[in-house]
Amino acid sequence: MSGVSTPCIKVCVIDPVSKLCEGCGRTLAEIAQWGRLNEAERLAIMAVLPERLSDRKG
Repeated sequence: MSGVSTPCIKVCVIDPVSKLCEGCGRTLAEIAQWGRLNEAERLAIMAVLPERLSDRKG
Protein backbone atom coordinates (compact mmCIF):
# COMPACT_ATOMS: atom_id res chain seq x y z
CA MET A 1 0.00 0.00 0.00
CA SER A 2 1.34 3.42 -0.93
CA GLY A 3 1.21 6.40 1.40
CA VAL A 4 -1.12 9.36 1.20
CA SER A 5 -0.05 12.00 -1.32
CA THR A 6 1.13 15.10 0.48
CA PRO A 7 2.84 18.36 -0.43
CA CYS A 8 4.34 18.62 3.06
CA ILE A 9 8.06 19.44 3.07
CA LYS A 10 8.30 19.57 6.89
CA VAL A 11 8.46 23.39 6.98
CA CYS A 12 5.30 23.83 9.00
CA VAL A 13 4.96 27.55 9.65
CA ILE A 14 1.68 29.39 9.10
CA ASP A 15 2.14 32.87 7.64
CA PRO A 16 0.11 35.28 9.80
CA VAL A 17 -0.91 37.42 6.82
CA SER A 18 -1.77 34.88 4.13
CA LYS A 19 -2.80 32.15 6.63
CA LEU A 20 -0.97 29.63 4.41
CA CYS A 21 1.72 27.17 5.40
CA GLU A 22 5.02 28.62 4.24
CA GLY A 23 6.29 25.17 3.32
CA CYS A 24 3.44 23.68 1.30
CA GLY A 25 0.89 26.47 0.74
CA ARG A 26 -2.07 24.72 2.35
CA THR A 27 -4.52 26.41 4.70
CA LEU A 28 -4.95 25.19 8.26
CA ALA A 29 -8.35 23.75 7.29
CA GLU A 30 -6.79 21.81 4.41
CA ILE A 31 -4.04 20.48 6.65
CA ALA A 32 -6.59 19.42 9.27
CA GLN A 33 -8.79 17.65 6.70
CA TRP A 34 -5.96 16.07 4.71
CA GLY A 35 -6.23 12.56 6.11
CA ARG A 36 -9.98 12.47 5.45
CA LEU A 37 -9.80 13.66 1.84
CA ASN A 38 -9.79 11.18 -1.00
CA GLU A 39 -6.88 11.07 -3.44
CA ALA A 40 -8.69 13.12 -6.10
CA GLU A 41 -9.42 15.89 -3.57
CA ARG A 42 -5.80 15.90 -2.39
CA LEU A 43 -4.49 16.06 -5.94
CA ALA A 44 -6.87 18.93 -6.78
CA ILE A 45 -5.56 20.95 -3.84
CA MET A 46 -1.96 20.06 -4.66
CA ALA A 47 -2.48 21.34 -8.21
CA VAL A 48 -3.15 24.90 -6.99
CA LEU A 49 -0.42 25.08 -4.36
CA PRO A 50 2.44 26.28 -6.61
CA GLU A 51 0.33 29.24 -7.76
CA ARG A 52 -0.69 30.05 -4.18
CA LEU A 53 2.91 30.08 -3.05
CA SER A 54 4.10 32.20 -5.97
CA ASP A 55 1.23 34.68 -5.45
CA ARG A 56 2.15 34.97 -1.78
CA LYS A 57 5.78 35.69 -2.60
CA GLY A 58 4.62 38.39 -4.96
